[in-house]
Amino acid sequence: MLDLTQVRSFVVVATELNFSRAAKRLNITQPPLSRQIKLLEQQLDVTLFERSSRRVVLTPAGMAFLIEAQKLLELGNSAITATRRIARGNVGTVKIAFVGATTYSFLPRFIAQARAAAPHIDLELVQMETAEQLQSINSGEVDLGLSRPLSGSHHLQSLCVEREPMMLAIPRAHPLASKRRPSLTSLSGEAFIMFSPAARYLHEKLNKVMTENGITPRIVQSMTHSQAILSLVSAGIGLAVVPAGTQNACFDNIVFRAMDMREECTAELHAIWSPDNRNPLLPEIRDIIASQIDPGRHP
Repeated sequence: MLDLTQVRSFVVVATELNFSRAAKRLNITQPPLSRQIKLLEQQLDVTLFERSSRRVVLTPAGMAFLIEAQKLLELGNSAITATRRIARGNVGTVKIAFVGATTYSFLPRFIAQARAAAPHIDLELVQMETAEQLQSINSGEVDLGLSRPLSGSHHLQSLCVEREPMMLAIPRAHPLASKRRPSLTSLSGEAFIMFSPAARYLHEKLNKVMTENGITPRIVQSMTHSQAILSLVSAGIGLAVVPAGTQNACFDNIVFRAMDMREECTAELHAIWSPDNRNPLLPEIRDIIASQIDPGRHP
């Protein structure tokens, strides 16, 4: 097994390419430093340095080992940091997956609250679509997901954390932009940018609303993400129906309008997790998420 003291000494010598300066940095004399390097070379069964009276040069093996040695020292430092964090009460990490739609409103609020209420918990965030979240939570790779509602058979638990109305996104120069509350029927025949089947939840929701109300928009593009849809609306390519939170996206050429409908069309965001998850910090994070729920917008 490698001796980290020897590895650290090697990295310093490899950086300085001078045993005298390296010994000074390590606060030891040169003879014991030379012995450490020699022992390391014997253990690895390679020559790490070419030495002469004038210079010290890394061999090809030495250059390759330097990369791995630096990684090894970083891992050692990480282990020390994690141990000290636990000793101070900074007890660990919760890995959270999120869909892009959460970044418009809910995710920033939640992160700010978590950092204030639970600074001892590190949040590891990764963007994933809902189907991928389902797999990662089941495998234990992810502790909690922020996703659209799940469908089909599953054993995960969930909590609706946000319910937002769907709104009409209109290019600023379009005639409908002047109306305070356009009717849903005004979409018939209009160029329309639709959520693609990959965005299953919103795709199916909008298709159902259109069918139930006898609306036949002229679909000119289908996109998975709200950001991409809004970029096309901003370019004047068509209208779109998107969750209200997307108003926080920075598009100056778009007007958002509530729609005149018999029944409000809403999009839900859920926190999802496995009841089999054993991360002791997960309940605390779930409590923080629950505290972010707006009672006026929650079912």
